[in-house]
Amino acid sequence: MAVLLNIDTALDTASVCLSSNGEQLGYLANDRQKDHAAWLHTAIRELLKKRSIATGQLNAIAVSIGPGSYTGLRIGLSAAKGLCYALGIPLITVGTLEVIASAAKENETDLICPLIDARRMEVFAAVYNKSLLEIVEPMALIVTKNSFSNLLLTNRILFCGNGHKKLQSVLCHENAIFRDSPATASDLAQLAIKYWKDKRFANLAYIEPLYVKEFYSPRH
Repeated sequence: MAVLLNIDTALDTASVCLSSNGEQLGYLANDRQKDHAAWLHTAIRELLKKRSIATGQLNAIAVSIGPGSYTGLRIGLSAAKGLCYALGIPLITVGTLEVIASAAKENETDLICPLIDARRMEVFAAVYNKSLLEIVEPMALIVTKNSFSNLLLTNRILFCGNGHKKLQSVLCHENAIFRDSPATASDLAQLAIKYWKDKRFANLAYIEPLYVKEFYSPRH
């Protein structure tokens, strides 16, 4: 049995999930972004206490690594690394875009394109197939009417996440489906257990948030 603490502070709503072999044991969330730092440690203690689980029983910490809010990513990763160092357990890092795609994978389309709102007409994006195989790696994108045009020629694509409305405002295509599909630490837990089984652990000394910079407007 693998007991994991899953932390997601990448976006506006922060959440923590305690899981056993990928099954949720407990969950807490906070939608006040400015309070994430103060809320997180209290939430972790409360969650562990509710389930009568000591920190020494945790097998690993999983965290959403980005892209997303610069401050939020630092808060989550700092807390996760601190716990891993203190407890001597591994750190699992999962891309935020992959978590969003995983939350939306039960749909009727060929591909999934999670979009995270950045600023102005900018988003963070990636493209995955239904098995969550990465088709287009995470990138910073200025959305236009031509965004993802090549992929849309032969694929129905679900555009999801909190940045989908930006693309929807400029893109009209019969193969484009738009849906919010928010993701939480519970969705992170589903991926984290797979990383645990595959022993895909981060290097505590060198791991940094995945910020993804340099916005551009490609034709995919």
